[in-house]
Amino acid sequence: MIERQGPSLGQVSDFDLRMIRVFKAVVECGGFTAAEDVLGISRSAISLHMNDLEKRLGLLLCQRGRGGFSLTEEGRQVYEAGLTMLASLETFRTEVNGLHDSLRGELNIGISDNLVSMPRECITHSLADLKARGPNVRINLSMEVSDSVVRGVSDGRFHVGVVPEVNLLKSLASDELYDERSLLYCADTHPLYATPDSSITKHILADYDAVIPSYPLPDAGRSAHSLLQGAASATDRSGAAFLILTGCYIGYLPDHLAAPWVAAGRLRAICPERFKYLTPLVTITRCDRRPHRVLEAFLALLATRIPVRD
Repeated sequence: MIERQGPSLGQVSDFDLRMIRVFKAVVECGGFTAAEDVLGISRSAISLHMNDLEKRLGLLLCQRGRGGFSLTEEGRQVYEAGLTMLASLETFRTEVNGLHDSLRGELNIGISDNLVSMPRECITHSLADLKARGPNVRINLSMEVSDSVVRGVSDGRFHVGVVPEVNLLKSLASDELYDERSLLYCADTHPLYATPDSSITKHILADYDAVIPSYPLPDAGRSAHSLLQGAASATDRSGAAFLILTGCYIGYLPDHLAAPWVAAGRLRAICPERFKYLTPLVTITRCDRRPHRVLEAFLALLATRIPVRD
């Protein structure tokens, strides 16, 4: 005879769940023999599981013998409690699996200024892809100078940044996106505007005032600017464009940024085959970043949008 007074049930183990599932099948089949086909185990194995469960709970769950199978009152209550627990586990499984299909949370992204006008720009498309995959995702985007974006990623203000590959911190991981081309420009009121490219040499360029960026440049950019006579500075590309458009200075601008003014006849590129340089653009994240489903989803989507390099 099993004692009805026993210790309280402690932590429920995987084996406990297995025994409760066996008990559920036995109850619903109306006995051990009928449950054999449902469970795919022998009657003796079922009996062993039932004995183990009754010992584990310290309760007599059912009567079995010549009189047939019947539940005790405690057995009926354990059966109902087992149904509630198994249903809760199924709800948990369904909800967790659903998390893989639905993104929630925030993406804080910092982007170096003036990249939205780039023809090969893939950030916009990737953000659209992210929003389509996770309609409830909140995207917080900041357009800042590259040094500020780098600091923001490093201190955790941004999950990811998009910046030129210049002066990056060792604590940051970077992945290539594409190259940005910069050309040398002058405005339509500048003396060089009407001068044929064939007549312009690097020595002639040194005779004219130029805008020199105060923001970080790649090696190729520093080399290109070393040929110019610095007479003004700008903290970003928009500032450089502002000064060049005065007609008082020449200077380098990304070609995609200058394109509207070129189309309007306000700017011209000076010897574009000779005076140019490329700036690699990269995504940056912290090397020690914690798992973040929204960020990882964005980076994966972005990888599918990165154009093949020429």
